[in-house]
Amino acid sequence: MNLLAAVMLVALVPAPAAPEYVALGDSYAAGLGAERESCGRSPAAHPRLYAESRGLALVFAACAGAETAEVERQAERITRRTSLVTITVGGNDAGFTDVITTCVLRSDRACERRVGESERFVRDELPGRLDALNAAVRDRTSAHVVVLGYPHLFAPEGACVLSEDKRAALNRAADLLDEVLRARAEAAGFTFADVRGQFAEHGVCSDDPWINDLTLPVDYSYHPNAAGHRHGYLPALTRATA
Repeated sequence: MNLLAAVMLVALVPAPAAPEYVALGDSYAAGLGAERESCGRSPAAHPRLYAESRGLALVFAACAGAETAEVERQAERITRRTSLVTITVGGNDAGFTDVITTCVLRSDRACERRVGESERFVRDELPGRLDALNAAVRDRTSAHVVVLGYPHLFAPEGACVLSEDKRAALNRAADLLDEVLRARAEAAGFTFADVRGQFAEHGVCSDDPWINDLTLPVDYSYHPNAAGHRHGYLPALTRATA
């Protein structure tokens, strides 16, 4: 084979496709609080940042408002090329929007009561939903699966519209949710990535918040901003896949 023929042959052979990274989950995975496209997905969201940094083909299935049942349907986008799957879900199942609304608009007592209802759901019902989702994901792939948790939303002290009691109740609920997510992820053989340490001192009402306070558009409220995805979620995911 002469040199010209060899060059032409190489040119005709397609380059191998990049491994796929499939990002599943809710608004915290989609990046709702850091600009948005369809389904609340953001170019500043940590799945996009991670895929770009690793040269992966991103299948961005996460969608704002998703609960575990919808994420099971998102998992149908996993293929044989998938080398990494991430999941962030559980907050909407536990009534995230209603809990936050109650705590912002009503009394400390009403907030504590609504948080308690959410905590009972997380303890009693969410584990079964997570187990069903995790089994559906594992049935589709043997790829590395990372479950990312949720941060504390609020700085525990400092000037804030919400009282310290409300902030403590909401952060306590996040702790319980993360504990359940970790337990069910590890039971499925998945990796759990805890983001609470990354977000320490960067909650709402801190001097350098990585989470939006009550804002417009209102659905951006109490979601990580661009800094939260880049400096909070991205390092946690990078460590979990090292």
